[in-house]
Amino acid sequence: MAQQRADAGHGDDQGGHAHDHTRNANARQLTIALALTGTFLVAEVIGGLVFGSLALLSDAAHMFTDSAALAIALAAINIGQRPADERRTFGYRRFEILAAAFNAVLLFGVAIYVLVEGIQRIVRPEPVQATGMLVVAGLGLAVNLIAMRVLASGKERSLNVKGAYLEVWADMLGSLGVLAGALVIRFTGWTWVDPVVAIAIGLWVLPRTWVLFATRRISCWRARPAA
Repeated sequence: MAQQRADAGHGDDQGGHAHDHTRNANARQLTIALALTGTFLVAEVIGGLVFGSLALLSDAAHMFTDSAALAIALAAINIGQRPADERRTFGYRRFEILAAAFNAVLLFGVAIYVLVEGIQRIVRPEPVQATGMLVVAGLGLAVNLIAMRVLASGKERSLNVKGAYLEVWADMLGSLGVLAGALVIRFTGWTWVDPVVAIAIGLWVLPRTWVLFATRRISCWRARPAA
């Protein structure tokens, strides 16, 4: 009997070790993806300002959404490593709501700016450096593909990683839109394409931002300990 208990305890240790290893691997993947998207987010904002591309700025806002989602997922894993504490569990999860709410408010503000500025640029087109826009959009696509590759192996074993993978996948579509717009401007000179792409990305990001906020709020409410 003692031997059986010892074997069971050894099995629990192995299971716990495997679980910790998986969790650490997930955290490492999310950290790498966050570093990639966060770094390029800054580069894309600078590129949008330098090359006069509203589409790049709009895509940067989209990438900010991805970075926020990655940061929240990483925080959830780190919080999950803390010892069980019923009194604080809901408080820890509330961090996800606050982060998602901040993200949603900021993105709504950016979206309003993009919509107003985009309409003005359609009426009065401004010069856009298509070549620079093309280079930045191409680099953004490459960053998204690398981040997807990093997250791919963990998306089947972790909902956090899977959610982050889908966020980066969606941003890849935004980068493709900017890349296509840059090519059109490069070969036709139609600068009004830039604000049209920017508005399209902004309208696409808004509902996804709300879904991110609502999902975090619901998950937190379900996890709230009974009084």
